[in-house]
Amino acid sequence: MFEINEKKDCTGCYACSTICPQDCISMESDNEGFWYPAVDYDKCTKCGLCEKVCPIIHSTGVINTPVAYAAYNKDEKIRLDSSSGGVFTLLAEHVIYNGGVVFGVRFDDNFNVLHDYTETRDGLVQFRGSKYVQSKIGDSYKQIKEFLDKNRQVLFTGTPCQVGGLKSYLEQAYDNLFCIDNICHGVASPRVWLKYLSYQENRAGAPARKIAFRQKNEGWKRYSVSFLFDNDTEYCQTFDEDFYMRAFLRNICLRPSCYFCNFKTLHRQSDITLADFWGIGNVFPEMDDDKGTSLVFVNSNSGKKMLEEIKKRLEYKVVDINKAVSHNSSAIRSVAQNSKREFFFHELDQLRFDRLVNKYCSDGIYIKCKKQILKLLPVIK
Repeated sequence: MFEINEKKDCTGCYACSTICPQDCISMESDNEGFWYPAVDYDKCTKCGLCEKVCPIIHSTGVINTPVAYAAYNKDEKIRLDSSSGGVFTLLAEHVIYNGGVVFGVRFDDNFNVLHDYTETRDGLVQFRGSKYVQSKIGDSYKQIKEFLDKNRQVLFTGTPCQVGGLKSYLEQAYDNLFCIDNICHGVASPRVWLKYLSYQENRAGAPARKIAFRQKNEGWKRYSVSFLFDNDTEYCQTFDEDFYMRAFLRNICLRPSCYFCNFKTLHRQSDITLADFWGIGNVFPEMDDDKGTSLVFVNSNSGKKMLEEIKKRLEYKVVDINKAVSHNSSAIRSVAQNSKREFFFHELDQLRFDRLVNKYCSDGIYIKCKKQILKLLPVIK
């Protein structure tokens, strides 16, 4: 078993625990609420598979020439229900229509965030919309392999490090596997999320019934966090006023590895990358109606083929990838760690959530996007 000397060197992708033939590696939460591998050394046979599949120790370089698009779903209802342009739903529906399986991120009954799968179009609703919390992979990698070995088409959606973990675990390429990743700001602590959830439920005097991180009641650019509670009361606040999003966007509750991310690149392991197209008004003003526009990277031939299948249901334009990334620097650069992070976690159980955020996140949200000139590598044919 390899040793994790620094927490920044583990993304919590679950590849090591999933591959272990002796089931001697469990993923356990640390005091910040993030999962790390814990080993039962009495059962460990030192086979080395855990180290072999670690996507950090054995990083996989990709040589490709991605093509970027601005795009959104022509179905306005789905677009408004989605975080950005509703492109994920079209890709996922295509897989379902062809008898495939879609893995995505959903809330469980207690609003924990986890990976799961669906084989129905109706099941896609639970995956739609952002969840700004690190998701628990659980047995998803094993389930994906079982479906792939039965020749089922599988769509996996997750963060770039989760895609890296899946592909490392599988140890071979599958023609029937299709992966979507996102341009990731970073993943927040599940413990911080549950602290915030408890704060909101105590404030409302009732359990939460429905939660959305990206409500577009004031538009896509000024999205809101919303709660519906069992006593039929509601909470809705824009991202710059909501306590959880203030903490998230100030980088104070992210996983340590997110500040040193190995997956920040234009050359990705996924077939398609999805993100918000911030800056669309500067690039294509005619596509800027504040209902949500997606930035899409097509990273592989499989991704190109998949996009061709859904283009009739999209409004889209090809865009220079460097111009697109100049408005979304998280594609290529890790966020800076908040200098108050240690103090924030130290007082997480001592202060009420609103007081905690007001104490350590009182400065304004300011995200600077510096234009980057990036040289794409040639395609290997």
